[in-house]
Amino acid sequence: MSSQRELDTPTFRLAVGQFDQAADLMGLDSNLRERLKCPQRSLVVSLPILMDDGRVEMFTGYRVQHDSSRGPSKGGIRYHPDVNLGEVAALAMWMTWKCALVDLPYGGAKGGVAVAPKKLSRAELQRLTRRYAAEIFPLIGPDKDVPAPDVGTDAQVMAWIMDTYSQQVGFAVPGVVTGKPRSIGGSLGREEATGRGVVCVTLEALRHLKLDVQNTTVAIQGFGNVGSHTARIMHESGARVVAVSDVHGGIYNAHGLDIPKLLLQYRQEKHSLAETKLGDRLTNDELLQLSCTVLVPAALSEQITERNAAKLHCKVLAEGANGPTTLEADRVVQDKGIFVIPDILANSGGVIVSYFEWVQDAQRFFWKATDIQSRLRDLMTSAFQRTLEFATTKRTSMRMAALMSGIDKVAQAHRDRGLYP
Repeated sequence: MSSQRELDTPTFRLAVGQFDQAADLMGLDSNLRERLKCPQRSLVVSLPILMDDGRVEMFTGYRVQHDSSRGPSKGGIRYHPDVNLGEVAALAMWMTWKCALVDLPYGGAKGGVAVAPKKLSRAELQRLTRRYAAEIFPLIGPDKDVPAPDVGTDAQVMAWIMDTYSQQVGFAVPGVVTGKPRSIGGSLGREEATGRGVVCVTLEALRHLKLDVQNTTVAIQGFGNVGSHTARIMHESGARVVAVSDVHGGIYNAHGLDIPKLLLQYRQEKHSLAETKLGDRLTNDELLQLSCTVLVPAALSEQITERNAAKLHCKVLAEGANGPTTLEADRVVQDKGIFVIPDILANSGGVIVSYFEWVQDAQRFFWKATDIQSRLRDLMTSAFQRTLEFATTKRTSMRMAALMSGIDKVAQAHRDRGLYP
């Protein structure tokens, strides 16, 4: 258990604030409320890493398990300079509600290291990852806690963690992580899964609102794994992606960006978005304020705040990132009549396909890409429709409907299991 002081960060306050709102509406039992508010288990580790120049540099790593009442905990590992215990605990809490909402037999977890990964050499990154994996070894395992990629990590990082864990136990354990290369038990469709899921529920929202996808314009903040795949699949679906951005800013083209050409130049030729010259330059703030059908914040948390929420000009807000909208901004967005697809629903595609990978590893039997895409679509469409029906029936927002549905399933698991000892 972590002290409240260590957890007291803006992101954790946002997660707890959302939970409190949902718990109030549910009339959640006060005993359960206190149990679900704080992480079940938190680990903070010091990581002395030998750098290429012979220096030893210290880094701090985290692994937080929020809840394991429904099964092994599940959640990504983030490498970013701003990683802290409060942020990791908030992300773990959101993972708990997310897994329950889409009916996965998992609890929520999250991990991270406070580091700028692009400043490390490949050898330094590998040493950091293996030391971190060794330090969190007692907590993780295919039936205990299963990490996955997140901001700043990828399939290679997962491969190093899987190998480090396997070396410790003496045999290969593919199921200890998901999002790893296919050569060691990775799944087809995992890399694009979060973006594909965002598109799936966005198309459902457009159908619900009777908006034609061919006349839909999309602006995407963040052009990493989630944002880039969202852009590609929305483009393939017939929508016009008019703006994208990364940490340095973005580009805008009212007639629609040439997404295949943009991806080629951005990924393979390593151009910045501005260097592609495929659109007019704009800032991240300007992108959020564009007039468009769909706005997808797919960067970091707390991007839509009380300061800029009133300036949003979209019909649908599809939250590809975790916690992109603050509590104060959420009220403004609701008052403006914007249809919100909340983060724990919109970006659940990643953990759904991670679940598929975990199942395939356990069975030693792997599925076709079409099977994975079909099953992902079925789970996400079902979750969207259940959440929409809940919101309509209870006359509440989509965010509260999603949170209440997820929290209720976790609370029921606690009631059924009872309190030990």
